[in-house]
Amino acid sequence: MTRRSTLAVAVAGLLAAGAVGPAFAQKSGGTFKVQHRDNPSSLSIHEEATVSVNMPMMGVFNNLVIFDQQKPLMAPESIVPDLAESWSWDDKKTKLTFKLRQGVKWHDGKPFTAADVKCTFDLLLGKSKDRLRKNPRAIWYHNVEDVTVNGDFEASFVLKRSQPALLSMLASGYSPIYPCHVNAATMRTKPIGTGPFKFVEFKGNESITIVKNPDYFKKGKPYVDRIEFKIISSRSTRTLSFVAKEFDMTFSGDVTIPLLKDVKSQAPDALCDVNAAYVSRNLIVNEKAPPFDNPQVRRAMALAIDRDAFITILTEGQGQKGGAMLPGPEGQWGMPTELMEKMTGYGPDVAKNQAEARKIMSDLGYSADKTLKVKVSTRDIAIYRDPAVILIDQLKKIFIEGELEVVDTSQWHAKVARRDYAVGMNLTGVGADDPDVNFVENYSCKSERNYTQYCNPEVDKLIEQQSSEADLQKRKELVWKIEHMINEDVARPIIYHDRSATCRQPYVKNFVHHQNGIYSNWRFEDVWLDK
Repeated sequence: MTRRSTLAVAVAGLLAAGAVGPAFAQKSGGTFKVQHRDNPSSLSIHEEATVSVNMPMMGVFNNLVIFDQQKPLMAPESIVPDLAESWSWDDKKTKLTFKLRQGVKWHDGKPFTAADVKCTFDLLLGKSKDRLRKNPRAIWYHNVEDVTVNGDFEASFVLKRSQPALLSMLASGYSPIYPCHVNAATMRTKPIGTGPFKFVEFKGNESITIVKNPDYFKKGKPYVDRIEFKIISSRSTRTLSFVAKEFDMTFSGDVTIPLLKDVKSQAPDALCDVNAAYVSRNLIVNEKAPPFDNPQVRRAMALAIDRDAFITILTEGQGQKGGAMLPGPEGQWGMPTELMEKMTGYGPDVAKNQAEARKIMSDLGYSADKTLKVKVSTRDIAIYRDPAVILIDQLKKIFIEGELEVVDTSQWHAKVARRDYAVGMNLTGVGADDPDVNFVENYSCKSERNYTQYCNPEVDKLIEQQSSEADLQKRKELVWKIEHMINEDVARPIIYHDRSATCRQPYVKNFVHHQNGIYSNWRFEDVWLDK
């Protein structure tokens, strides 16, 4: 049986089983100690684009709906109520109405109402007097004409056209509801939510602390009294401290496949979930910066990539080749292998690809004696730096001499968003497994998160077309057409999709890690400690 078929069987088994493991009598109390890798630039989920914020802050908030925290895959069928009790579409599928829970309170005691739903999305849509400093996912909601309310406990999303994926976007951990009465600036430093945990403090470079909300509307939850996220910049130190049982859980996806052997050998009772994560390593090239404004240079760089080398070195063969969408078995939209291998740079003959790349660079006047010198920028954490080193080595084969430029983690997303780079090794995580999330956020002309400034009106038109398509197979075929186009345009060459592990001590109960994403399973309201 192949590794892919083995994974498919495992995922199918998890889905069939639903919640993993039998139910136990939960114990209340205790402090849940979780590692954190870096210093977030703010605590506002709506303004940031990293799990460094979602992981500690998701428990502070609620969404209208959420991906079931006890199911292993984020999927439309695993969406459950949260602040909404129910939802329904109109006949034209252009109006989505939510009936809201009554009696829910914000952490400062004020009542939650439909007005808060409208305020949140007016803020995201730029209709509010208040303003977000950064708004990376505003483009998600470009199809929302308006959010209307009917009394205090009903809110409706009025769409410009039908969009089945809207519910999945609202279920992402990136889609919390914010309060009307707290401004955006305050939410960056002292966030107030309705969630199972209240924010206590953020000590820069030290820790983030949240505590149990005694008035949480889901009675009996959460089980733990306190969660402490300790910021430790060194991955080696984090690994050693987890093995020494100083922490109950590692940071999300922090344990690489090579590191996993060390963890299991020193802490054999640790529970480690190896997940696809839906985080790709990718090459970003600023096509406004000469000579990278020449499409031939960008094509040569795409041809130079040896994906198997990255996967072998960094994941011991467990990473996956793929386009922008997550490959199967976890990913619903991944391209079939026979289609993927027809794309530029994906053919199995790497030597042939690199020879073509050298020919392009030679024709442009570059050689071993006359190299193209460039800084290769990346975020200053190990999961970025490690593949950047390999990328630099591969670019040398086509006469590009790269110098690694590491960027402070709190500055990285702002730097690439303002296109203050020439070449970068980037990681792209996707908030839900749907093309409306991935393509719109990373490849559409007007997105803040389109770091390469790629813009193809034909691609934008196809993105809109697939978004409204109700037939799943027809939608997949449109998705694969888009995949081919953005690859040939060298919009953001995908190097590989990662696999890594998140580990926890055996006494951490009732936590289920999503197999196809890292942004939406950190509510922690179901977790309890058996010690």
